[in-house]
Order: sequence, then structure tokens, then C-alpha cells
Amino acid sequence: MFVKKLRAGPVWPALLLCVSALLSGCLESSSTTVDDQGARVSSFDWDLPESIPLPKEPEDNPMTEAKFQLGRHLFYDRRLSTNGTVSCAGCHQQDKAFSDGVARPFGATGEQHPRNSQPLVNVAWASTVTWGNPSLGTIERQILLPLFGDDPVEHGLNEANSEQVLRSLQADPTYGPLFQAAFPEQNDPLFGDLAWDNVVKALASFVRGLVSFDSKFDRGELSASAQRGERLFNSERLECFHCHAGYNFSDATVDRLTTFNQLMFHNTGLYNVDGMGGYPEPNTGRHEVTGDPDHMGQFRAPTLRNIALTAPYNHDGSVETLEGVIRNYAAGGRVLTTGPNPGDGRMNPFKDGFITSFAISEQEIDDVVAFLESLTDESFITNPRFSNPWNSTGQETP
Repeated sequence: MFVKKLRAGPVWPALLLCVSALLSGCLESSSTTVDDQGARVSSFDWDLPESIPLPKEPEDNPMTEAKFQLGRHLFYDRRLSTNGTVSCAGCHQQDKAFSDGVARPFGATGEQHPRNSQPLVNVAWASTVTWGNPSLGTIERQILLPLFGDDPVEHGLNEANSEQVLRSLQADPTYGPLFQAAFPEQNDPLFGDLAWDNVVKALASFVRGLVSFDSKFDRGELSASAQRGERLFNSERLECFHCHAGYNFSDATVDRLTTFNQLMFHNTGLYNVDGMGGYPEPNTGRHEVTGDPDHMGQFRAPTLRNIALTAPYNHDGSVETLEGVIRNYAAGGRVLTTGPNPGDGRMNPFKDGFITSFAISEQEIDDVVAFLESLTDESFITNPRFSNPWNSTGQETP
């Protein structure tokens, strides 16, 4: 994590070392605050149903409303990129549950990302926050990669341009009061040595505060078709619930009641390019980080909340519809006979044991889709609290 403002000198090499460590998966987990008075104690208004436990908060970045609001401004600010063309909201759009509707997005310099933009839904409860890196257990760490990573380039910040980008934020009179309110213990949080550290913590606070627990499913308003789909979803025939269980519909979930954080990744038989279980390079999932052959093609099971809004699907956006995802699982893996990556995913030797073929009718597919659509939270995608704050003040988005 940043300890000084990024500038020429010893700080920038330290940042590069930090980003490199994130990519290689060798950082330790940060500590989190677990209140000994109870799991529902927090200074931040999470606005949760009683049945949902509070997420963990980093000790060095506890949630506050002021940090959330500063992060909201930064999230929508295109100045936070090498050429002023890319903001976090470019790949994470509210009306799409903070995904972007494309298979693989492009960064500020035109480089295409190898993976699909994950929706930012209840990230506060995620045990890991990328598709396949088991070391990225905090949002603060993950944010370093799109901002400062170069493989691929997303925002494109680096040693050569970081000072100029920071000066553009410092020149905007909007930010001074926001930074001071967010970090009142610091004498000069926008111009001081911790400015970039504060940017990262504020962005993480906004992302951590994007909460979605108000769908038709949560309100008990399921149609007859969705009710049938729920029963199928939780059946041993389809076995969806094994990887998409619990209140967040993902086995990669932690909260303040969690005593053991098990990192879960799965190979779903999406590819088998070499007949020996291979996935297209370099997009090999957990294997890309660990180098362990047994980790080939393993990716995190994302939350299914708001899943109907986040097409296309899978880690590379290669499946266009929910119906297509279900058909792949029903087949026990995907078979590709044309294109650049042909192969029979059903025969992938690294495939998860729960990915087995099952019989399913067209009506049952429709029912499962109806259940998944019931997980859409309309209030989440229209909540002004999560929207672009620059528009609400009459200013043009920077």
C-alpha cells in the first residue's frame, strides 16, 4: 500500500514491488476489525436486512460516510487515468449492476483486458475480489492493479504521469473539503505524502459500500416459474447451490461471523484446448498465479445477485446468455468445434466434480432463468447514492 505520494525517488519502486507482489500472489492477508460487542456494530450505516451479517472492515480503513462520498467522486472521475478517458465507472456502470455489458473491456490506451469486468455487487462480502488471484483478499489491494498495473494497462497511471494526475485533482476545489472530511486526522490529505494512499482507501470505501439485498427474492415475491426455478437451483440434479450458496449466492463469501476463510475456485469445463485440460493462454485462472497444474482453469464463483443485468458471462465473457450458461452446465462442460479454441470441455480432467451432465427441459431452463432474474435489485441500479455525483451538482463529469 502507498506510504508516500507517488513521485520520483524511492516511493515508486516500492509501489511497483507492491503491484508485482499482488500479481504473483505472495502478499499476506490484512487484518480486519471484528467488534467484540457483536457482529452488527459499525460506525457506517450499511442499511442491511437483519438476516445479513456485517462485512469485515480493514483496521486501517474503517468505513465512514465521508470516505464513501469521496470515493464516489473519484470512481466517476476520468481524470484518474493517463489521458483523461477512463474512469472506474467506464467498466462498472450502475445500470448494469456495475458491469459494462461487453465481453472484454478496453483500457485507456486501447489495450483489451483478457477478462470480463466483474459486477461490483456486495464486494464487501467477497473472500477474493478478482476472477483468479487468491492473494487479492481486500478491495484496497485490488484497486492498485487497474490504476497502476501494466499487464494489461487499464487506467495507465505510472511514475511518469502520476504527479500530473494528482495535480489535476488538487486543482479542483471540489476535492479539498471532501479529502479533509474523509481523513480529518491528517493535516493535508490531498496535498500531503499520503494523497495517493487516501485515493485508494476512498475508492475502496465506495466499492465496499455498494450493497444489494432488495430483490424480489429478498422480498419473497417470486413468480410461480421462479419458485420452480429455485427448487431446481437447490436440487442435487442441477447442483447450482454448491458453488452459489448462501445469502450472497457465492461460496467465496466472508463476513464478521466467518471463522475460516476458505478460498474457493472452480474449473467449469469451459475449455479444453489441448485435450489435456488446458485453457487459452494467458487466461488460465488461478493457475496463472500459482503455476500449479491442478489449478488450471479455476475461477472464483461470482455472486449471482443481479446476474440478469451482467451479460455476457464467464471469466472471458464468451457466453452471451443465462440460457447458454445453463446449457453448458447441463452438458457437463462446453464443446467448441470452431473458432480459435476448439475442444471438449466435458472431458477436461481438471473440471470440478460438481460439473456433471444433467437432463433439463426447455421449461425448466426458463424456470431457472426466472429464478435468476428474481435476484435483480432494481433499487441498486437506480439508487442516487451510488450514482454519478458530478451530474447531481450540475457539473460536467470530469
